[in-house]
This record gives sequence, structure tokens and C-alpha cells, in this order.
Amino acid sequence: MDINQSGFKSGHSTETALLSVTEALRQARAASKSTVLILLDLSAAFDTVNHQILLSTLMKMGISGTALQWFKSYLSDDPSVGVRVAACLTDISAWMKEHHLQLNLAKTELLVVSANPALHHHLSIQLGSSSRTARNLGVVIDDQLKFTDHITATTRSCRFALYNIRKIRPFLSEHATQLLVQALVLSRLDYCNALLAGLPACTIKPLQLIQNAAARLVFNEPKRAHVTPLFISLHWLPIAARIKFKALVLAFKATTGSAPIYLNSLVQTYTPSRNLRSASERRLVVPYQRGMKSLSRSFSWAVPTWWNDLPISIRAAESVTIFKKRLKTHLFQLHLNNQE
Repeated sequence: MDINQSGFKSGHSTETALLSVTEALRQARAASKSTVLILLDLSAAFDTVNHQILLSTLMKMGISGTALQWFKSYLSDDPSVGVRVAACLTDISAWMKEHHLQLNLAKTELLVVSANPALHHHLSIQLGSSSRTARNLGVVIDDQLKFTDHITATTRSCRFALYNIRKIRPFLSEHATQLLVQALVLSRLDYCNALLAGLPACTIKPLQLIQNAAARLVFNEPKRAHVTPLFISLHWLPIAARIKFKALVLAFKATTGSAPIYLNSLVQTYTPSRNLRSASERRLVVPYQRGMKSLSRSFSWAVPTWWNDLPISIRAAESVTIFKKRLKTHLFQLHLNNQE
């Protein structure tokens, strides 16, 4: 199995896969190289599987009789028509491009002559498109890798969730409100936030405003209420600290061999040429960025810098559980307790 395959593998996730892709794009851009990101969407899963093998597998699992006939009937129907037509048009388009011709999609029409007039076919055929943004596994990636579009989309969905919770807030207890906010808002704010490591504070500020509103909603506080006491009561880290926490946990896993192999290139353990005391301090190599513009806004540069600034007691934690506990305490004191 390819080492870059992340589906259904322990320690792998959409976040680790996206982080690997995003860092490759950032590294190339920092080196003044252009890259092309192509996202392929696999449609009609049943059409990509050998139907005989699938039916044989179902029989081995004990499915037979009417239930098996249902599967046979479903697999023999016409859901793959759209896929086959799209594939045909794609082949035609590819042939035309090879011969310096261009297919005009705006003037391309599709007519379905059905064997049964009572059947209505709704086929949506698209050969592909290019844009300044692309959505990959729930994350909007823009061509400048600033993630402003993703942050805008995240704040919009969170704002909608807060609006709905606010409408029923009079009927909820404080604890129930907190659980709803954590499930519907904080989970969105935290999703793949390691990709935001190194971004300036002004970029992630909209996310912080959402978290502020969420804390005030839990305690039914007015819009201008100071949020630091609320965060302390909820034991919530602010957005910048949450990003740092996620990124550093991934770094710890990478250095201890529990992260996907493809993340190993993002963080490298510092090994001095001589037997120095620093050899036992578990430091990371900070990439040399002279002449590499915008590298400081990447995970591979920001995280080693954050890591090396951590107390040795955190970097030398014996397990990821202990590391998380010590790291959260450290970030909590750094970002909240000092603001009281």
C-alpha cells in the first residue's frame, strides 16, 4: 500500500493528508516554483467496483435470496450512464486538445432518447474546471495559500450554528449550551487547524471572534463582555493556542514514530555534530529560509520554532497523553493566565 494512503489507517486522518499536500505546495511556492493541484472526485462508487466480485463477496458473507437479488437488480440498472457519457466526452476533449482543437462546452448539448417515455433522466456532465480556490476534504485551498477563503467559509458555518443555538438558548442549561457549542462550533474551528500554523494573527482573527461569541453565548453574556474569564472558566484555549496545540501534538507524534511516515519530512530531530548537551533536549531543526520567501508561514518552519521554545519537560514527555496534558497547561498559562 502506498505510504501516502491515509484512509482507514491508524494515526492517519484528513488533516495529516491535507497537511502533507499543503506543505508541498508551500515549499514549492517558497522556492519560487509553480505547482498544479489536481483534485479527482470518484463518482458512482459501484461503477468502479467489479460487480461480479462484489456479488461473490456478498454471497460469501451469507447474503442470499431476495436480498442478493436486490443487489443484482441495483447493479444491473442504469446509474452509470452519466459516468460513461462523461468519460466519453472526456476522451473526446482529450483527443481534440491533442489535435489543437477545443471543445466548446457552452454550445455542447445532450439529448437523451429514452426507451421508455415515462423515465426522466437527469444527467449532469462536467469535464472539469479551474478556479482560484479548490475544496479538498472540507478545506478550501486558495492559490495564494492564505486560507482566507477557508476561514471565511468556516466562520460563516459557525455563525449559522451560533444563530440556531441562540434561538433556543432560553430553554437550555449552561452545560447543555456548552456541549452544543463544542459539538457544532468548536469542532469546526478545530478541523484541520494545523494547516493554519504560521499564519498571521490578522488572518485568523475572524475565527477568534467566533470563539469569543461562542463563549459569551454559553454564559449568556453581552456582546462586549471580556472573554478571558470565560475562557478560563470553560478551560478553552484561544484560537492561536489551539492551532499551536494541534500542530505541536502532530510534531510530537512525528518525532516518536506514531504519525504518518509522510509527515517525517516536515519535522526533523536536531542531531549535533559533536556530543553536546543539546543532543538530549529533543530539539527540532528549523529550516534555513534565506531566499525562501513566505516560508515562515509554513508548518515546517513555524512548528520547529514553537517546539524549541517549549520547556524540556514537555518535549521529553514519555507519551502523547502526558505531552498533551503538559502542553495544554503550558499554553493555558501562556495565553490566558498572564492576561488576567
